[in-house]
Amino acid sequence: MSLSLQSSPSPFLSSSTLPKSRFRFANGCCSSSLLFKFNKSFPANHASSSGFSSSLDTGLTTELDAVSTFSEIVPDTVIFDDFEKFPPTAATVSSSLLLGILGLPDTIFRNAVDMALADSTCSKLANHEMRLTCFFNKALVNVGADLAKLVPGRVSTEVDARLAYDTHGIIRRVHDLLKLYNEIDVPPERLLFKIPSTWQGIEASRLLESEGIQTHLTFVYSFAQAAAAAQAGASVIQIFVGRVRDWARNHSGDPEIEAAIQRGEDPGLALVTKAYNYIHKYGHNSKLMAAAVRNKQDLFSLLGVDYIIAPLKILQSLKESITAPDEKYSYVRRLSPQSAANYDFTAEELTKWDQLSLGSAMGPASAELLAAGLDGYVNQTKRVEELLDKIWPPPNV
Repeated sequence: MSLSLQSSPSPFLSSSTLPKSRFRFANGCCSSSLLFKFNKSFPANHASSSGFSSSLDTGLTTELDAVSTFSEIVPDTVIFDDFEKFPPTAATVSSSLLLGILGLPDTIFRNAVDMALADSTCSKLANHEMRLTCFFNKALVNVGADLAKLVPGRVSTEVDARLAYDTHGIIRRVHDLLKLYNEIDVPPERLLFKIPSTWQGIEASRLLESEGIQTHLTFVYSFAQAAAAAQAGASVIQIFVGRVRDWARNHSGDPEIEAAIQRGEDPGLALVTKAYNYIHKYGHNSKLMAAAVRNKQDLFSLLGVDYIIAPLKILQSLKESITAPDEKYSYVRRLSPQSAANYDFTAEELTKWDQLSLGSAMGPASAELLAAGLDGYVNQTKRVEELLDKIWPPPNV
């Protein structure tokens, strides 16, 4: 499946359409859900209006131009008032985004949340928990629909992390969200659904993809998870490079990480490399996204992977660094179908993954990082529900 701008644009970006509100979050709460995708030709296309001289006039290009020929570079930013530099092409709607909207009543998305709270179907539910869930889902979809009008690409919608260990619960939730999107005329091809990479989440992804519903599996911290996700046919698989490295710096006892260190490799980069090679060597259709990239060397080491999520400071540095034509050789595609063809896997790694084998293969790093990610999502969802409960019914609706 191609995810290019021309056919099916990159999936994980949040709207930058709140310039008047200066919509910001603290780093860490939203890094996987609030992202911008910029036009790779932007430095040349917008040179005259942005105040920068065109590098094309002198035969020079920026480092950002150079690396963007190998991978799609996705800015990891929560600064919504900087979209002139990074115009979004797709969006993600999540619990963290809803938290931000609820904290800024003058945003253009606040009406979408207020209209969710005014929904008569939800209001009539006698059960308090069910009513809050209904409001939450409706708010996600209303904001997602607004984003779909603002970006040409797809909108990825977070699935409640409290369902992470319930395959049928995940599927029912996705069907519920799809029904809500259908009611307001957002077609399924404009949508992705963001699901945690528990075994139950991976199985839900497999079943949903068989229905033609596109999924994005997140919280992947081990090769076993990545391979199982690829076998399930997930549209996008997201690996957090920096988080794996952070765990390795402060812990020990994970066989997969220790094997990478013994080979002299960074464990986070090694995981992305291995997952990419597996996907491409064995003909899986999943796209791989490397997240939590911490520096330019990380980015250079991953060139060729489908998507790289990079912090704004790295992108700004790349954009400001000029590359002469004779320096282009220094940018090497590290990951390619050719490199994948030459990569050797053990018989154990080529297993048909199931719940038992996945559980056995996941070491303490992936288990702990997955649990931490789920806890964060669950806490954010609960905070949103608490805020919705406080302001229901909304005034002037």
